[in-house]
Amino acid sequence: MKNLLLIAIVFLFTIQTSCGQKSNTQTKKPVFVENKTDAEWKKILNPAAFEVMVKRGTETPFKNPYNNNHQKGIYVSAATGEPLFSSEDKFESGTGWPSFTKPINSNAVTVVKDNSFGMERNEVVETKTGLHLGHVFDDGPADKGGKRFCMNSAAFKFIKK
Repeated sequence: MKNLLLIAIVFLFTIQTSCGQKSNTQTKKPVFVENKTDAEWKKILNPAAFEVMVKRGTETPFKNPYNNNHQKGIYVSAATGEPLFSSEDKFESGTGWPSFTKPINSNAVTVVKDNSFGMERNEVVETKTGLHLGHVFDDGPADKGGKRFCMNSAAFKFIKK
């Protein structure tokens, strides 16, 4: 009888704990205020920006306009013109894509889970639109927060200072 009671307690504890964990890890899907159809985005974006931002593509490393850009200025969204990253926070990551330690305004970008291609990554999207910008990794400069926002040049327009 004691064994049966003990098993019942363990069973109930396991159910309660696992259900609690499941509900704690669920997150709401973000709502993006500038939600457009693919056809609408095609009218706004050039073909490279459309492929990267809407279709969630990745441009070729080392063969993109802003990987080696060392001018001072800001990188704004190719879709909305929203300021996203600053040359002050850009660094040489050696990856072939422009990399930043942080966005200009943390509210301008949203990090969402990306499970594509059998990997789990943290995708960076523009908060207003939900459009793909790149990914963020934990291998950036330790003295600047340790983040590497690995972005696609096609998602930006550069405004020189």
